[in-house]
Amino acid sequence: MSEVTQILHRIEQGDAAASELLPLVYAELRRLAGHKLKSEAAGQTLQPTALVHEAYMRLVGYEDVQRWDSRGHFFAAAAEAMRRILIENVRRRRSLKRGGDRARFEIAEDDAIVDTINLDELLDLDAALEKLGDSEPELAKLVKLRYFAGLSVEESAEVLGVSSRTVKRNWAFARAWLGRELNSEAES
Repeated sequence: MSEVTQILHRIEQGDAAASELLPLVYAELRRLAGHKLKSEAAGQTLQPTALVHEAYMRLVGYEDVQRWDSRGHFFAAAAEAMRRILIENVRRRRSLKRGGDRARFEIAEDDAIVDTINLDELLDLDAALEKLGDSEPELAKLVKLRYFAGLSVEESAEVLGVSSRTVKRNWAFARAWLGRELNSEAES
């Protein structure tokens, strides 16, 4: 049993070991957050450190302690928490209350307009992913791990407890399913 798993079990039993967990998982969570956020716009207000801290607080910072079976289960929950935080951030930025109906432009030093992320596509992907999760929860979990957490095929296989070949096959199917779903929404 890994040290992370042992600390997770201690937290679950009421031990205040949460402070010991962060140093062990911080570097990996930061890497996952950085991987996901590197495709965001240059002026993105949500930085990898903030994403990691928010995800960590959602996982171990509340009185209602969750139960994790292993290190892999914890990182799968972290991937889901990061996905939800990113979606909430997009929705918050787009809300009318916060000027979501106005175009947002980032201005670089040479006054160039930077716009590298399509918020509509991210929201469409989230809706399609929820739909996939209704019929194929394991495929949806794989997409979250690969797309939102940036895990490799091998890392995803370890977290899901399946072979790399199964991950590759399921990843190809999930991408095709999501592509078909997103294209049918775009045509509607």
